[in-house]
Amino acid sequence: MNILIVEDERVSARRLERLTKEILNERVTSIICVETLYDSKKYIKNHQIDVLILDLNLHGQDGFTILKDVVSESFQTIIVSANTDRAIEAYNYGVIDFVPKPFEKTRLLKAFERLEGGTNFAAKVLVVRNQGQIQIIQIDRIKYLRGAGDYAELHLQNGSVILHNKSLEALNKILPPSFLRIHKSYIADLHRIENVNIYGGGKYKCIFKDGTILPVSRTRYKDLISYLETGK
Repeated sequence: MNILIVEDERVSARRLERLTKEILNERVTSIICVETLYDSKKYIKNHQIDVLILDLNLHGQDGFTILKDVVSESFQTIIVSANTDRAIEAYNYGVIDFVPKPFEKTRLLKAFERLEGGTNFAAKVLVVRNQGQIQIIQIDRIKYLRGAGDYAELHLQNGSVILHNKSLEALNKILPPSFLRIHKSYIADLHRIENVNIYGGGKYKCIFKDGTILPVSRTRYKDLISYLETGK
């Protein structure tokens, strides 16, 4: 993993770097520490990263300034901050975890476990960069998502399609439970599904209330039926 730590307290930055290396071991490819919003934006613009570890108070500047700008990018974000009153706001933007300061190694370990396995906190919005503008998409506007290589297409209820820089796999970690991976290329909002049709040869398709039809893989069929029957 290529990791960027944005932290203006040098002692805290060094501790984050040391503990991250201890937790991830050989999974770490590089760790870079910067102190300012300007340097973080410059680095993100010119380098590929997998994880952003971000403090929210940087020399008096608000870390949310960069959070709102970068959550549309392909990497995942972990907040490490004493501003615990802003945790829910951060989760709503789809961060993987909010680690309150002061923190121990075990708490940071939990954050990286969530990074690899998903989070208990579902995003309420997805932030995308659309034609040079930052656009906030409410989750309840999304009908389904379709994988497009390293990106994902957001198919909205009004028929429009918006490209998100995160992959289907990355978005799957922060979506609400009602969004289920029904196929290697599709995640669907199950509240919008009306029927599941079975065809010969182990083929399945789900029918949305508006008539949209998506394929369902054999490996995901049982999960889909279970959710539709029990709601979980």
